[in-house]
Amino acid sequence: MRGLDDGEVGDGRTGDGGTGDRAGARGGMPRAAGTKAAGVTAVAGLAALGLFVAACSTGGTGSRDEGAARADATAAAAPTPPATASGSAKAAERVDPIALLKGDPKIGARVKDDLKPCVADAYPVDTSYGNLTGGTAPDVVVNVMTCGDAVGIGTYVYRKQSGGNATADTATADGYENVFMAEDAAVYGTIDRGDLIVTKQVYAEDDPVAYPSGEDVITYRWSGNRFTQHDWVHNDYSRAVGEGDGATETPEPAPEPSAAD
Repeated sequence: MRGLDDGEVGDGRTGDGGTGDRAGARGGMPRAAGTKAAGVTAVAGLAALGLFVAACSTGGTGSRDEGAARADATAAAAPTPPATASGSAKAAERVDPIALLKGDPKIGARVKDDLKPCVADAYPVDTSYGNLTGGTAPDVVVNVMTCGDAVGIGTYVYRKQSGGNATADTATADGYENVFMAEDAAVYGTIDRGDLIVTKQVYAEDDPVAYPSGEDVITYRWSGNRFTQHDWVHNDYSRAVGEGDGATETPEPAPEPSAAD
C-alpha cells in the first residue's frame, strides 16, 4: 500500500492526496499497528502486575502490609519491669522468746519463776519483730501477760549484737541484748513505723481489771545506744462504761399456781 510505503501526511490522507487506500483495517487502525498496540498493552499489564506483587512483598498498600514482627522490635516494644526493692526489707529471724526471757540477766528470779505456760506448752507471750534500733537484724519486742485476763505485766526489747559487742552481764541467748524493759501492771509495747509505743493502763482504786480509768501512751525512739522518750499522751476513759447504770434486771416469771390451790 502507498500509505505504508510512502507514509501518511499530517492530515491523515495518503500520499496521492485523493481517496486512495487508507490504512485498510476496520475500525480505522492498520492491522500492523493494532498488533503493535496489543503488544504494548500486554507489556504494560505485566509491568503493573509486577508492581502489585512488589508492593505486597515490601509492605506497601497490598493485602499483606506487614509480616511477622522482628525479634528486636518485639523486645524494644516490651515494657521494662520496674526495679524491685529486694534487700531493702530485713528478713525476720525467728527467736525463742521464752529462752530470751529466761536467759536475760536483767530480769529478776521472781519474774522468771512466774513465767509458766497457761496450757500445755503455750506461754502468755506475744512477740513482734521490726526495725527499732537500726541494727543488723530485726529487733524483738516481747510482751508477757497474765493467763486469766491477758493483762500485760512486762514489755522487753531485745537487740541483736554483732561482732560480740554484748557484754557478759547483758548478753542473752543467741547474742541478743536487753535494751528496754518496763515491768508494770497493764503494760504493752508495740512497733509503729520505727518507734516503740508503750501503753500503760491507769487504774483507780476501785477500777475492775476490764475497765481502767485511762491510759498513758508513751513513744520512745532509739538515740545513740538507748531509747529516749519522744512523746506522751494520756487518755481518760468514760466512767459510765461498765458501771451498770441504767441496766435493768430481767424479771423472773411468777410461778404458776398448782392444781391443789
